[in-house]
Amino acid sequence: MDLTDRQLDLMNILWDRGSATDAEAKERLDAELAYTSVLTVFQTLEEHGRVRHEREGRAYRYYPRLSRAEAGRNAVAYVLERLFQGSVPAMIDAVREVGQLDEGVERALEDVFE
Repeated sequence: MDLTDRQLDLMNILWDRGSATDAEAKERLDAELAYTSVLTVFQTLEEHGRVRHEREGRAYRYYPRLSRAEAGRNAVAYVLERLFQGSVPAMIDAVREVGQLDEGVERALEDVFE
């Protein structure tokens, strides 16, 4: 997982809205964060190819380059490798233990892995 919590906060805003200026994003953040900090996070995201921007008057409008689905796949791959040493059954057991599988999905997974 290569997104920090703050980067993920801004990405969620972009994914939900489609785009946002730095001021719009700052308004939607739960935490109090300086305007320059929002700019810095957006700049870092852009340097890493996660967002792009267009000039809009005196501001920049940011657009996601990384989709929520791709970020989710990256996060799952990271957790699978780092926490479960690549063991899909161990990761499924953990998901099962926190109660996030409905019966149909759980039965299908049991058929595949047991």
